[in-house]
Amino acid sequence: MNPRERLAAIGRGDGVIGCIPAAVAGALVTLSLAPFDFWPAGIVAITWLVHILRDRGPRAALLRGWCFGLGLYGSGASWIYVSIHVYGYASPLLAGSLTLLFVAGLALMPAVMAWLWARFYAPTPGTILLGFPSLWVLTEWFRAWFLTGFPWLYLGNGHLETPLAGWAPILGVYGLGWMAAAAGCALYILVRRDAGAPARVLAIILVAATWLGGWQAGTREWTREIPGDEIRVAVVQGNIPQDLKWAASNLGPTLDRYRTLTQRHWDADLVVWPEAAVPLFLHRATDYLGELALAAEASDTALVTGIPYWGVTPTRPEDPVMHNSVVAIGRASGLYHKQKLVPFGEYVPLQDLLRGLIAFFDLPMSDFRPGRPGQAPLQIDAGGRPFRLAPYICYEIVYPTFVARSFQGSELLLTISNDAWFGASLGPSQHLGIARMRALELGRELVRGTNDGITALIDHRGRIRARAPRFETVVLEGGVRLREGLTPFARWQSGPALVLSLILAMLVRRIRREET
Repeated sequence: MNPRERLAAIGRGDGVIGCIPAAVAGALVTLSLAPFDFWPAGIVAITWLVHILRDRGPRAALLRGWCFGLGLYGSGASWIYVSIHVYGYASPLLAGSLTLLFVAGLALMPAVMAWLWARFYAPTPGTILLGFPSLWVLTEWFRAWFLTGFPWLYLGNGHLETPLAGWAPILGVYGLGWMAAAAGCALYILVRRDAGAPARVLAIILVAATWLGGWQAGTREWTREIPGDEIRVAVVQGNIPQDLKWAASNLGPTLDRYRTLTQRHWDADLVVWPEAAVPLFLHRATDYLGELALAAEASDTALVTGIPYWGVTPTRPEDPVMHNSVVAIGRASGLYHKQKLVPFGEYVPLQDLLRGLIAFFDLPMSDFRPGRPGQAPLQIDAGGRPFRLAPYICYEIVYPTFVARSFQGSELLLTISNDAWFGASLGPSQHLGIARMRALELGRELVRGTNDGITALIDHRGRIRARAPRFETVVLEGGVRLREGLTPFARWQSGPALVLSLILAMLVRRIRREET
């Protein structure tokens, strides 16, 4: 084998050393997402993956798919280490081992997808162009709910600034993921020397149809701006260090900081504090919140803040519950309990076995219960303009179908978070990118309030209107517009993209002739 053939073999992932190209291909997906936003990398990643899986048996494809997953999640979810080591007080060795275990488990999903591809699909041009993107999307969807779900690092999130973004209000992030994967498959067809002219024409037609169609769809306004003045918003970024957030000695300074930062912004229609900004249970913060409510009422202002909740249920009064919650006071009303909880951060699976083993399993506020489905949006009546505000706490905003089902036609979206858990890692930037996708899918403007960044105001096309610098104590001021009407995605959620992917995956499965 000459050097050129040897290099080509490595690029195909031949031999044990061939697992390295598969991992590099997976890492390219991370490069396509925030904060890098180099979207061509995601398309090349799919091209390379299809090439690596070419002519593989199921067992070899399983290994290559797993290595691809190691590259994807090892690079894109590396912020897990920060949470476990820095704020979970685990040693570097233990934190690294737990992170590796997490990444290795997630990598099984692209591994299974690669096995299915090699086992059940013939590598014909039509199958590659239609079947591979469909399997990719179905795998992403499976990851969104299996074992509570991890809907992070989606391929479609890298296309907020491309013509494919026009499809987001119609087919959502799964639809964008299908089209981005199809572009990668088309590129594979085009660069192959043995691909025939019909296959090349089919690849070009598919890419042209999806990208030009997205550009055309992006010129349409699916929702309508409600006439009237902008809603003036002040989002307080308290920048409380995570290791001091729940310390009893820091309670007074924390409450004083938020109160002082807010005093100069009572002229705003809406003041937003981040997740768990008040480190007291709601029933113990009545005096503090009552003072703020009076000031807000006097200024015709609504104040929305994150706060933990403790209470009993009528059915089980002997079993108190805790919720991660949002409360609206002043010229507003409503109490929302978070429904999508973060494993180990907000609750501990198998806690009878894991509690006490290491400090990471005993983090403060790690015994929350999920709120009930169907909770009403917050009611805001500030500045003489009543509207509904759909709240999402931290991790909830990453679930596309959940957000679309629960916003109930609200005129404005809100997500609050405490991304201090992620430190200076990729996590906060990725989180912001995901929030931008939700605004684009639903055709609503979105207010994002965080403890130490990235605090931002996002318009209905997912564009950032204003943002605050990270790791600074600051108040972000700006205006947002209320909107009404429903996008196709808001009506049908992820159903059309998933059903289409399933139909195509089953249809092309029947094609068993050899590639021409």
